[in-house]
Amino acid sequence: MFLLLLTYRDGVLDRLDALLPEHYEYVDRNIADGVFLLTGRRVPRTGGVILARADSRETIEKVIAEDPFLRTGAVTYEVIEFEPTRTALPGLCASGRR
Repeated sequence: MFLLLLTYRDGVLDRLDALLPEHYEYVDRNIADGVFLLTGRRVPRTGGVILARADSRETIEKVIAEDPFLRTGAVTYEVIEFEPTRTALPGLCASGRR
């Protein structure tokens, strides 16, 4: 499991707004593929957060390379890999514990 933290670069909000339709297509495609489980904006609007599932860090790196926000240099990504051990959401823990 991966927590993806996006941080907007200074002065890019106008550029990001113009890229939103393409970015939303990218997000929707990865939700439909089961890669992205949860997405949203950070508050205040300084970036985004994505909870993602992939078989390896290499796979998730390939997925985020397709983000138009990243391709245009408007954001940076921090990729945090973790293994969920407790959840209130069924099916997220490898151990099956809730």
